[in-house]
Amino acid sequence: MNKLRQFAVPLVVALGLILYASAFVVHQWETAIKLRLGKIVDSDYEPGLHFMVPLLNNVKTFDARIQTLDARPERFLTIEKKDVIVDSYVKWRISNVAQYYRSTGGNPAMTARLLAERINTSLRNEFGKRTIKEVVSGERSEIMELLRKDADEKAAELGVEVVDVRVKQIDLPEEVSSSVYERMRAERERVARDLRAKGAEAAERIRADADRQRTIILADAYKESEELRGKGDAKAAEIYAKAFRKNDEFYSFYRSLEAYRTVFSQGKDIMVLQPDSEFFRYFKGKSGDPLSE
Repeated sequence: MNKLRQFAVPLVVALGLILYASAFVVHQWETAIKLRLGKIVDSDYEPGLHFMVPLLNNVKTFDARIQTLDARPERFLTIEKKDVIVDSYVKWRISNVAQYYRSTGGNPAMTARLLAERINTSLRNEFGKRTIKEVVSGERSEIMELLRKDADEKAAELGVEVVDVRVKQIDLPEEVSSSVYERMRAERERVARDLRAKGAEAAERIRADADRQRTIILADAYKESEELRGKGDAKAAEIYAKAFRKNDEFYSFYRSLEAYRTVFSQGKDIMVLQPDSEFFRYFKGKSGDPLSE
């Protein structure tokens, strides 16, 4: 019995060690592959506790979370053959752990180098299709989406998914920046001149239209005033005619008095007229006959 106990304890310990060596845990944020003599035999592991044959098999785990590759600034040529210095970063994660291990050996440094090469190729292709102006002030989100898709296709052979590509900063080399900024300034000034010319043209057109409307309004107002004045004069003449038609002699006498007032108010004391002129008719009798002496 004692001998049985002596063998049982080491046996239990040995079984415990074998069980411990056979079990492995895949955490929620990890992905894993199982190797048998260096060859991948399984890679489809859910998070949790798993088992393997110790010594014959071994397991490698990798971080499955989104990771950041902050690439060093690189020079790229635009379609104008001008250099731009681009500082970018990439968000990526493992999508196919078996392919990832075959391509990179699970080495983070090699992964960063291979991924950076592919990202730089995508950047070079996209920037090579655009001018400096489009790169600096164009639709940045559109460029980034094209970069992401292209880089994701290239990174698929590494077992990696590119989640996002972002350009932190785009600089111009000193030998290029001054000429580019001068060209951009000249372009802005040209646009400003065009806008001012269009504004001046619109102002002249508005002023001409205002002057035309003013002339039309004044002409219409003058026409209306003359028509009203003519109607008023006609009405006055009609009233005068009706009034004076009741006594023709009085009307003649009144008109003669108006003529005397007009002539004598001028201050001239010499008149050359015939003594029997019609003008002096009412210097005679009340009916126009000579005054009795």
